[in-house]
Amino acid sequence: QVQAVESGGGLVQPGGSLRLSCAVSGFTFSNAAMGWYRQAPGKERELVARISSGGGVTNYVDFVKGRFTISRDNAKNTLYLQMNSLKPEDTAVYYCNTYISKSAYWGQGTQVTVSS
Repeated sequence: QVQAVESGGGLVQPGGSLRLSCAVSGFTFSNAAMGWYRQAPGKERELVARISSGGGVTNYVDFVKGRFTISRDNAKNTLYLQMNSLKPEDTAVYYCNTYISKSAYWGQGTQVTVSS
């Protein structure tokens, strides 16, 4: 059974940092490309960043480039998202994601709130 559990969210002031983690099980993590998405209230879920199975290739959407870093530890079956210089518009529920045999798998999400 595929499972993904995000953690690390919380309340942070503008300009602050958070590191999200996603611990996965039920599939061969080292063979799977992974992604982080987010969904703000009243908005569609949107892609934030992707990383290849080996970690050598990463892609970011424009609004997080230079501020967020996606990484993974295949030995620990864990995906990370380091978020720096956070802005109020980064407030959202953040989800990790993978596709296995064309089916999408999501964690339960972790809330990130950026507010003074």
